[in-house]
Amino acid sequence: MRPKPSQSVAIQGELGAFSHSAALKILGDSIQVLPCPTFREAFDKIRSGEAVSGVIPMENTLHGSVHENYDHLLEYDFFISGETSIRISHQLIVRPGVKFRDIRRIFSHPVALNQCKRFFEKYSHIEPVPQYDTAGSVKLLNEQKLSDTGAIASETAAEIYGGVILKRNIEDNRQNFTRFFLLTKQPETSRVATGEWKTSIVFSTANTPGALFRAMACFALRDLSLTKIESRPLRGKPWEYLFYLDLQGRKEDEKVQKALAHLGETAEFLKVLGSYRPTL
Repeated sequence: MRPKPSQSVAIQGELGAFSHSAALKILGDSIQVLPCPTFREAFDKIRSGEAVSGVIPMENTLHGSVHENYDHLLEYDFFISGETSIRISHQLIVRPGVKFRDIRRIFSHPVALNQCKRFFEKYSHIEPVPQYDTAGSVKLLNEQKLSDTGAIASETAAEIYGGVILKRNIEDNRQNFTRFFLLTKQPETSRVATGEWKTSIVFSTANTPGALFRAMACFALRDLSLTKIESRPLRGKPWEYLFYLDLQGRKEDEKVQKALAHLGETAEFLKVLGSYRPTL
């Protein structure tokens, strides 16, 4: 079920964060974005009904999965109703009138700072200072009227908070993308079966030889393509794991239904997290 334009969408971070860009890409520019300081608070806003949905980062091409959010997926019992990816392009932003020669420190999220190592190696007199959010760092420049400090964030953040971009695309690697999920309380109900669909599931198997092999065979025998598998520790059972898996296909497809039924016969736990069409 896609949110109505007038309804709010929870994100982690301030307006102008990359999650904000992902929400606009999936749902359009008529949505009301509800910024949250933490991922858990964003999930809580969906659970309470204050937000009808959330757009949450799940994986980055350079830094891998956001493990906290995979754990939240199971804990909060929401459905994946959409997906998109955003190229992460970092801009050096300052308050109007500030020159590059004035900068002595730069605020940003620790991951963003880490993705701009070459910049800090080149300008070693500038100190990277971790903050909780990229867009929030630009907001902080204005709130504290800082004249010796810059921020690393998106172009959208500069526009929202009146910042000036001094240097563009200062990230080390241009092949830097983050994958986001649209999360809702109810599953996607679109009757449109055409186009590319993905289905995400989570399951666990007995800790016995060949158990995971037999689980994967449920999909291989039906020529279903798996696009990702992620393991996470199973709480309360040391050295046992949950497996998060993405496959190409819709849960209503006959092949997918048979594969899931087959897996259900051997898995100790199985849950379909959602079927959805990616927003390219």
